[in-house]
Amino acid sequence: MDVVGVVDGVTEGFDGFFAAAEPRLRRALVARYGLDRGREATAEALAWGFEHWDRLRAMANPTGYLYRVGCTKARGRRRRVLFEAPPTPGEPEVEPGLADALTRLSANQRAAVVLVKGYGWELHEVAELTGSSVSTVNTHVRRGLAKLRTELGVEP
Repeated sequence: MDVVGVVDGVTEGFDGFFAAAEPRLRRALVARYGLDRGREATAEALAWGFEHWDRLRAMANPTGYLYRVGCTKARGRRRRVLFEAPPTPGEPEVEPGLADALTRLSANQRAAVVLVKGYGWELHEVAELTGSSVSTVNTHVRRGLAKLRTELGVEP
């Protein structure tokens, strides 16, 4: 199998594509579906990408396409805990109610808030990966943050 493709203008094989795409894809899918489902969806999407590399490498946004593949693979599975409690007792590093509050956001809002505010991604990066417009991502972030503030009783 010919595994040479182009990633950001550089000719690389699937291994190079994997190294560049996997961290972004994993973060986006974990942000949307939680730790376990997000990791499983990432693995399944990348496996699909390897099997269909000839088709994938010709796409304009292969990572974005794999994001959609991961969303499809994660759909229909039983909902699990979004974020696990800290492994050791003591003071958590974040607001204790944040994990529960995040589960009550829509999947799009949760992904947008976690990627933009948690990982520091730019709006256009999230838009490109999710296949949404920058305006839509911005709306998801604003509405998601507003819901989180209300739920956690935090003033802006």
